[in-house]
Amino acid sequence: MAGTDRKQAGLSGGPPVILHQPQLGENIGLAARAMLNCGLTEMRLVAPRDGWPNEKARAAASGANEVIDNAVVFATLPEAIADLTHVFATTARPRGMVKPVLTPKAAAVALRTLLSEGRKAGLLFGPERMGLTNDEIPLADTIVAVPLNPAFSSLNLAQAVLLVGYEWLQAADATPDFRHWGGGDEPAPKAELMNFLERFEAELDDCGFLRNLEQRPTMVQNLRNLFQRARPTSQELRTMHGAVRNLVDKRKS
Repeated sequence: MAGTDRKQAGLSGGPPVILHQPQLGENIGLAARAMLNCGLTEMRLVAPRDGWPNEKARAAASGANEVIDNAVVFATLPEAIADLTHVFATTARPRGMVKPVLTPKAAAVALRTLLSEGRKAGLLFGPERMGLTNDEIPLADTIVAVPLNPAFSSLNLAQAVLLVGYEWLQAADATPDFRHWGGGDEPAPKAELMNFLERFEAELDDCGFLRNLEQRPTMVQNLRNLFQRARPTSQELRTMHGAVRNLVDKRKS
């Protein structure tokens, strides 16, 4: 989906995202794009296989240049997490280790709590092919496991970054669950809606549509419920008034 608008104020910062031994430059670029989607801008790369900088990464990032341009490369994983006090590591495989395991949603809340307390925490993602190894997971404090189809829970690198990053974003997002999309117009006041409905029903009475007196109350209720669910704007009601007026004029001409 296209959704880039450079006129809008962007989100930035957040915890560092550490990509351990990423293989393809394209995957790094796609991960950078996913990061910026979620307002995460600090990328750390540990021994990228194909070197850095990488033009294939930049191309795949599709404009997430602030992430690509500021990515920092480390030779080893201990160096990449040296300044962190808490590491959340993603893995789909149980490794027989005693570790707290959180969903991305719970991990995002815990991560925000740690950062609000002034602690520095980060998100760790393993290589595309095998993920983190038994030698690398002990460096993490908490495991993040995405609840997916248990028979097929494999994710590519960018998908994993996007899923965890999205929950990070949602943990502090105040977007209402429902809103009208279209110029910012709010639903019309009830007085305007009732004015239209009364006119509409009067014209339906006049043309004989509501002539069945036994069924009329139910038909009126259905029509009113339909328009109430639609939550029309003032402009939409003016359009409906015009439509009714033209239908009436056509019928009476």
